[in-house]
Amino acid sequence: MTAVKQINAEARTRVGKGAARELRRQGRSPAVIYGAGQDPLPISIEYAPLRMAIFAGGFMTTIFEITVGSKKERVIPRDYQLDPVRDTPLHVDFLRVTRDATIDVDVPVHFINQEASPGLKAGGTLNIVRHHVSLTVRADAIPDAIEIDVAGLNVGDTIHISAVKLPAGAEPSIHDRDFTIASIVAPTVSQEPAAEEAAPEA
Repeated sequence: MTAVKQINAEARTRVGKGAARELRRQGRSPAVIYGAGQDPLPISIEYAPLRMAIFAGGFMTTIFEITVGSKKERVIPRDYQLDPVRDTPLHVDFLRVTRDATIDVDVPVHFINQEASPGLKAGGTLNIVRHHVSLTVRADAIPDAIEIDVAGLNVGDTIHISAVKLPAGAEPSIHDRDFTIASIVAPTVSQEPAAEEAAPEA
């Protein structure tokens, strides 16, 4: 599980596009905290620590404790926007969570023991259908990643979610089908270029 990370913020008294532009000129990003049956709380966060948190990896599965004045809010990111040119955070949505809350999160998938897969050793390719899997988990037990062991898999083998060992207490958010995560596909055979046809007689 990713450790709870701390971040400082300031409450916003003004909202709207004009106020957001003014905040960005001051080097701060507008954000909002919502959920848990409470009113939304508009806040602003300095660009530098927020950008660092986003690009450090695992941002969307990290629990943050945001300090706003004398109040602390335990949250998880639900959405964010970046400037398409400068990659600075334009806005972030945070969802309030309690320790015993159950939430849906997209958890990255890591594949291990690829060198022990006969299919891959024979030239096959690991065709990844899902780089993330949506799981329903407790907020205090979000896994950093799901590891899938491909040792022993041959060309034509398929990995379904039912064959994946999930962390204790976690279950797929999708219940209606045994969806595919990856498969071992046959190597691509390159064809020899066709011989040039003889030029027609005059």
